[in-house]
Amino acid sequence: MTPINSKHTGIYTALVLTLASFGAYAGESHMAEALKHAEAAVKADDGKAIGEHAEVAKTHADTAKKHLDAGITSLNDAIDHGKLKHTDLAKKSAEEAVTHLKAAQ
Repeated sequence: MTPINSKHTGIYTALVLTLASFGAYAGESHMAEALKHAEAAVKADDGKAIGEHAEVAKTHADTAKKHLDAGITSLNDAIDHGKLKHTDLAKKSAEEAVTHLKAAQ
């Protein structure tokens, strides 16, 4: 087994902290978090803090957009399946849409 050098330790630590921070936001809305950090960027007094808050805001906004896009895709699938009278598939697609739209909020 090879020891982990300090460069890799830093990378692993950053990865763990990033994943933990996403877990902390799991109960919160991505759009609310994006807005909260964008507002914090406006109120910040130095460029570094502005950039950090803006980066977090952008991450949440991007995640919300991905969920919104996936929700729209699922709604289109529900429409298509509904027109073909595939009730079970239409319902499953609608349920997926609800999950993504809630995650996007």
